[in-house]
Amino acid sequence: MQIKQIVAQVEQSVQSKEQHIKLALAGGNVLIEDIPGVGKTTLAKSLATVLGLEFKRIQFTSDMLPSDIIGVNYFDTQASKFVFKRGPIFSGCILADEINRATPKTQSALLEAMEEHQVTVEGKPMALPEHFFVIATQNPLEEAGTFPLPISQLDRFMISMSLGYPDKAAEKRILLEQVEDMELASMDPKHIPELKKQAAAVFAGEKIVEYVMRIITFTRESGLFEYGLSTRAGKQLIALAKAWAMIEGRKFVIDDDIDRLLPNVLHHRVIAKNQSIDLLDEIFKAVHTL
Repeated sequence: MQIKQIVAQVEQSVQSKEQHIKLALAGGNVLIEDIPGVGKTTLAKSLATVLGLEFKRIQFTSDMLPSDIIGVNYFDTQASKFVFKRGPIFSGCILADEINRATPKTQSALLEAMEEHQVTVEGKPMALPEHFFVIATQNPLEEAGTFPLPISQLDRFMISMSLGYPDKAAEKRILLEQVEDMELASMDPKHIPELKKQAAAVFAGEKIVEYVMRIITFTRESGLFEYGLSTRAGKQLIALAKAWAMIEGRKFVIDDDIDRLLPNVLHHRVIAKNQSIDLLDEIFKAVHTL
């Protein structure tokens, strides 16, 4: 299944959201901040189905423990030994629903998984599925009973985005046809490494790297931010741009890719000292005149 076919299949369930689907495909771990009922779960489930990955949804709550995500050792009386019961994190695609409702201790259960594709149980590292990734959601309208995600957690999401409402034509089709119940074709996940290889082979030259470095330096030295973008953020922006170019049918990254994708890499990672200014406008004015 080609990348355009993957996008088309997912769009059967998540209609009028082609750009968001492409972002999710290119973006590794994804943070979606949006109101309930606009298709966050449908997007995650449809992506997993089309990519041929096992899907698990974890509803985060304030009383959840890390063991509810990772798993737990228990004593098997018949075997007379301790046995590890795997938690839902041992799946290809995880939907961490309302992740900010869990305590920081429970949120931290995802840190190692998102960065290293493994978890450690009683000092023993355990590998996660080869193509593991996380789509997490949080509701921007509710603050009671929520715990802000720490910087270390936010920096492990390659992108953040908001789906928003579907357009009127798509919403009418959804209401008439129940499109979320459509049967979607699945690819063989053994072909995923080839897609990743194609994305990695996209050319991002020295000028692109220097452009990204100017952006990073501005966020650190301009005084407009509480803290600047990390090196990880810069690497992920370039990786995202390469995957985006591949999805768009190109073998090279252009400046416009960086400009197009920067908001999705920037907004969940930085805090403006002055909330009244347009951060992207300030960045682009500075880096385009250097």
